[in-house]
Parts: sequence; C-alpha cells; structure tokens
Amino acid sequence: MTCEEALPAVATATDHSNMRPEVQAFVADGPLPDWDASEEEIDRCDQQLRAIAKPVTAEEAKALASCFGPDDCYGVAWTLLHLIETGPNPVLTSKPAPGANEWHQRLYDRAVFGGLIA
Repeated sequence: MTCEEALPAVATATDHSNMRPEVQAFVADGPLPDWDASEEEIDRCDQQLRAIAKPVTAEEAKALASCFGPDDCYGVAWTLLHLIETGPNPVLTSKPAPGANEWHQRLYDRAVFGGLIA
C-alpha cells in the first residue's frame, strides 16, 4: 500500500513524476511502520528518509505528509516531520479533523505556533 492509499486526504496528486526518485521510492513503500516492525524495517525507513536532500518541494512535502504511520516509529516520524517542514509552505493549512493522524495535528500546530498560519 502506498502512502496515498493509506492517507488520501493529505496527498493531492498521484502523478509524482516531478518528484525526486528518493522521495518517489519512500512514498511508494507506504506509511511508516509501527512499533511492532523489525529493526531492519525501521532502519531502512530511516535511511531512506536521510537520503532525501533538503529542502523538499511543496509537492514532495505533501506526498511525504501522507506517509505517517500509527505511532512515532521509534523517532523516525520526527525525522519525517522535520523533512516535511523544509518545504516552502505549510503542508496543512486547515485544522485536521477530529481523530486525524496525530502527526498531521502536529504539523498543523507547529505551523500555527510558528506564525505560518493565522
């Protein structure tokens, strides 16, 4: 399952031909695993994220925002969040719905507290 299939409300485009191959590969692998994943799987996700040069484009940031999993994936979700925040604009400009992924709420809250969203 790709990230967009996991969280379609965040990703807006399915054609990622303008994105760098490293981002395309990460998005294609699907959302971050949860705490039950193997150490190898978590390390692979972490290495994939760290291979993506900063800053990301707006399109890449939106696609990456759809890749959060159910928990912090032993801190890898923070790496993903910080990578997304290198993009040119806040990814989420409206408050996530109640029950939305906690990482989407964090992205939104950080943009509000940072003065990027009124």
